[in-house]
Amino acid sequence: MAVPIASAALAGPSAFAADGDTVRATPDSAPDTAADPDPGDQQMIANLTNRITDVRLGSNVSGVVLDAQTDRTLWGHNASTALMPASNTKLATATAALTVLGPDHRFTTKVVYGNGTLTLIGGGDRMLTGDDLAELAQTAVAGLKAAGLTTVKVRVDDSLFPEPTLANGWNDGYYPDSVAPVRALVVDGHGVTDTSIDAGHVFAQKLAADGITVDGDVTRAQASSTDVPVARHQSPTLADTVHHMLKVSDNNIAETLLRMTALAAGRPATFEDGTAVVRGVLSKAYGISLANFEIYDGSGLSRANRIPAATLADILDLATEPRYQHVLGSIVDGLPIAGEAGSTLGPEWGRFDDPNSSCAVGKVSAKTGTLTGAIALSGLTKGTDGHWKVFSFVENGSTAAPNSIKDAMDGLAATVNGCWA
Repeated sequence: MAVPIASAALAGPSAFAADGDTVRATPDSAPDTAADPDPGDQQMIANLTNRITDVRLGSNVSGVVLDAQTDRTLWGHNASTALMPASNTKLATATAALTVLGPDHRFTTKVVYGNGTLTLIGGGDRMLTGDDLAELAQTAVAGLKAAGLTTVKVRVDDSLFPEPTLANGWNDGYYPDSVAPVRALVVDGHGVTDTSIDAGHVFAQKLAADGITVDGDVTRAQASSTDVPVARHQSPTLADTVHHMLKVSDNNIAETLLRMTALAAGRPATFEDGTAVVRGVLSKAYGISLANFEIYDGSGLSRANRIPAATLADILDLATEPRYQHVLGSIVDGLPIAGEAGSTLGPEWGRFDDPNSSCAVGKVSAKTGTLTGAIALSGLTKGTDGHWKVFSFVENGSTAAPNSIKDAMDGLAATVNGCWA
């Protein structure tokens, strides 16, 4: 598959580091395996080997730790075993979207006019707000009044995406709480069954507030090629969208990005084509092995997804390399930070708050993943030797309470950092 690659080169100069340190990684194809681990790493390895057997993690658990500077694999436990990764799948989705679309890409929502009707056209902007619709309405109203019009019909065009479907591994219970049916138009992230009609109603309300009478109900129809452009709004950059998606683990953004990535690669906006592009980007653009890799959605809600911890670490490791920083840097920036309020590692979720892991608050950045029977944590932290470490831990099927499992995983991350020695 030919995969469009954003920005002339995935090779721009840059630095990765929350505290100003720079990682200069050697290519993944030529890892440094000569040197023995330093004493701090040796202690980390011994501790991880012991702590991975924590009964809270169950017997079906995998993990891996890489040195981001040398690309060496420092430690692994069932690292090539494919397990259900939950929302760690978003790391793959984000990598593909940023690579194909580019970090500066923006999604466009349009308003066109024809035959007495304003049509609001969805462009895959999952960050669209009511205020954005108000601005679109104001521009449209100015044009209508200039033409002497005070009454208009409103319809929505979300034909950019095919009809919503369930991914392999989803169930009807996911709609609309865990994820809304995936459409190209939504406002304020509303979790409703028909986000497009809902956005149309909000747009109609904004028109009415500006003195325009809306005739009849909001309907769905494809805009005509003869309709006149009236207004347009562009989303935040894709880098900003990915940053937000990872911080709060937004399923809806992930599924929208999967479709927009498929479209940008010249394929239909479906689960099947989106995941095919993800696989193509990972394997062809970056040389990541897809052995034992299976995904069926962009968010990680699918219980059929399977990704080894080693692959998750390899995906995350890409974003630490200076040659990829321009394209993939928002993945690192968007990882929740241990103890960061408002993120999935915030204190409101009970993360990094026990005696073993609290020492890592502010020192670990990681993507969470939680489904019934599956918990994952993949991220970055600086070890005692001053090198950035990339880690991934995934468990499936533990019978312990979810909060207890998360405490055990937070402890593993603190072990990688070295603060829990």
